[in-house]
Amino acid sequence: MTKAEIVEHVADRVGLTRKESGELVESVFELMKKILEKGEPIKISGFGNFVVKKKHARRGRNPQTGEEITIEGRRVLAFKPSQILRNYVNNA
Repeated sequence: MTKAEIVEHVADRVGLTRKESGELVESVFELMKKILEKGEPIKISGFGNFVVKKKHARRGRNPQTGEEITIEGRRVLAFKPSQILRNYVNNA
């Protein structure tokens, strides 16, 4: 599903225009981005959790040359679905 399809579904269900629905969806996504950028988790009841995890620097190896390198630490985004969502997907 694309963002445009989400906007279309919101417009149909809520009764807003496509432009208003697009602005609504975009503002929700922007809010989520800002929260995750701060490193704070997002918990959506019945759906799941978005969490920013920190990966520490580690040693790695270039597979072509065999040279050892250091892989820098970074932040990664993880999503853990709720049990409700898991059951819904598995029973669909």
